[in-house]
Parts: sequence; C-alpha cells; structure tokens
Amino acid sequence: MSTEASATPATLHDCLLGDSRGQAVLFVPKQSYMSTMKKLVDDRFEMCVDLTAVDFLTHASRSLPDGIAAERFEIVVNLLSLSKRERLRVRVQVSESDPNIDSLFDLYPGTEAMEREVFDMFGISFVGHPDLTRILMPEDWQGHPLRKDYAQGRIPVQFKGAAS
Repeated sequence: MSTEASATPATLHDCLLGDSRGQAVLFVPKQSYMSTMKKLVDDRFEMCVDLTAVDFLTHASRSLPDGIAAERFEIVVNLLSLSKRERLRVRVQVSESDPNIDSLFDLYPGTEAMEREVFDMFGISFVGHPDLTRILMPEDWQGHPLRKDYAQGRIPVQFKGAAS
C-alpha cells in the first residue's frame, strides 16, 4: 500500500511563498509584517522598488493560498536584491475595519512618499510614518479616490479658460 506524501507549501520566514509568472510572492500576516520585513532586509533585499495597495471590494472571492484570509485591502510591496539579483513581492491583507499597518520608513526611507500616496488614495494608515499627510489630493479633501466605493464623477473637471 503506497502512501502519497502531502505536498508541503513552500515558506520563507514562516510565511507562505508562492509564485506569480516566475516572480516569488510572499504572503505575510499583518501581525508579523515588520518582523518579516526586517528579516528580508537581513536577506539582502536592500531596495523597496514599489509599495502600493489594492481594494478588492468587488473581488472578495479572489484566489489566495490556503491559510490566507482575504480582506478588503491588500498592501503590495515589491523588493529587489541587487546583490542576489532577485525580486520578491510581499502581499499583506489589511481589513476594512482596521485599515492600518506598520510603516516601512525606518527600513526603507524611500517608502515615505509611497505610503503617503496609499494613505491619500485608499485611507490606509501607516503606523510610525514621519509625516502621514495627503500628497496628491488637497488637505481638505473628503474621501479616498481609489477606493472601489468612491463615487465616480465626484471629482469636478475644470477646463482652462472655462467660466467658473
């Protein structure tokens, strides 16, 4: 009688490791985000190329690995190791009821503007950010334009030379 060995999912720093079109994708729980990111810096992922967010309001049933609970928002961080010539995408689920996550500013100072943009467009706060203020919209703007529940056409279009 043969017993088939169950395939153990790949992990890195106790987080699920997947693949998307040849690029490694690490699914990090929100509570271990900062500790995992520090380990990735130690692993020589010395550059944060991009940090953004996705609102999955209309795609709640998207495909995620077993053990990863889908939330409305997802933070996506793209890291680069110049010394190892590797890329790594980090995905973190962020709930609508608690839209905040630790800031990467102390590890990657270049994320300062990227985190401000995510805050401005999605309303996700970055705990420990040195200046978490709007960067694209006026300071007195109400709402977050890249959220899927933000009303279309709410931003008035002004044409040069048109009577106001």
